[in-house]
Amino acid sequence: MTDELRADRFRVERASPRGFEQAYVREGAGGVPLLLVHGWPETKRIWWRNIAPLAAAGFEVIAPDLRGFGDSDVGPDGFHDVPSHARDLYALVREHLGHERVVAVGGDLGGPVIQDLSLRFPGFVERMVLFNSPLPYDRERMAGLRTRPPREASDYFVRQGTDADGLAAELATPEMRRRYIATFYTSRFWAHPGAFTPEAVEFMTEPFADGAKLRASFGAYESAFSEEARSEPPAMACPNPTPTLVLFGPSDHVIYPDFDRMAAAVFPNHAGPFLLRDCGHFVQWEAAHALNSAVTAWCGDLLAGRRRQ
Repeated sequence: MTDELRADRFRVERASPRGFEQAYVREGAGGVPLLLVHGWPETKRIWWRNIAPLAAAGFEVIAPDLRGFGDSDVGPDGFHDVPSHARDLYALVREHLGHERVVAVGGDLGGPVIQDLSLRFPGFVERMVLFNSPLPYDRERMAGLRTRPPREASDYFVRQGTDADGLAAELATPEMRRRYIATFYTSRFWAHPGAFTPEAVEFMTEPFADGAKLRASFGAYESAFSEEARSEPPAMACPNPTPTLVLFGPSDHVIYPDFDRMAAAVFPNHAGPFLLRDCGHFVQWEAAHALNSAVTAWCGDLLAGRRRQ
């Protein structure tokens, strides 16, 4: 087994600043704080190709499992929406680890979470790196763009958002749950073909064998359809003034076809967008070297300043 497919490759720390145990990896203590926020259906394992290189570049890399994912507990209040995740991460990074500012990286669900974090706590997110993520919609700024994902890719979204209990009941065994999650790494073509070996799919799906956590992970989708699933209104806006590096894996069959142009409209203070050849939804795994290099370059001045201290 290679190191990148070992669950114990990095030491897992735990903290409970919001009344539940949140698991996270932290490498490179003392460097520039860098928060890596996974999406769905992912856990902190999706960052296994990024943590060590980014720590070596001079970052203090913080890669948590969101509430209800991986080694973290299910949220005690029953909410698993974007604002809950954003408040959890602020409590972890600011209150528990003591960082006043952070660079945040995210795709998929992690994208709205870091956008919310940047607007809910002004000044806390110093810079963002965003890829293949939901975005706020602005009719005027996005006129003429392809702003809707392919219709044939949306069935999972509707089912998880409107019939989460029914879907969870159908996925009655650990094996059935893992097979369901495996489709998002393979046959649904979120990733570029061949990006995940069978062994990597096994590694990524293992945490989703837990029925309670898989059910909790549907919470973000439920919040898109039901006000009752929202802990509070999300902080998502266009334009977002946070300096943002935009990357896009175009071999993605689930996100907006014009994600790159849409993101450029959302973030007026942006670098890019940069398109990544032969890369789909899971940029941090499929194009790990490109992401690591881009993050390091985007934050070169911050890293240099930390070295001079």
